[in-house]
Amino acid sequence: MKSDIHPEYRTVVFNDLSSGEKFLTRSTAKITDKTIEWEDGNMYPVIDVEISSASHPFYTGKQRIMDSAGRVEKFKNRYAKFGGKK
Repeated sequence: MKSDIHPEYRTVVFNDLSSGEKFLTRSTAKITDKTIEWEDGNMYPVIDVEISSASHPFYTGKQRIMDSAGRVEKFKNRYAKFGGKK
């Protein structure tokens, strides 16, 4: 491998904000200011994620209900004046 062209590969903790699960893994993601003490007693940087395999509907088999009715109504109101016959 060429030297000085690869990003730093380090141990980090990914925190799933939806489910509260935490995963210790290695990543090239940028380091954050937040740290956490892991089960082994070491401190690791924490990267917050909105969704992971612990909360994704494909992996859990559970669908999350989204507020699509509000978005549909906004869309209809915004474009109600378009498409009218002249």
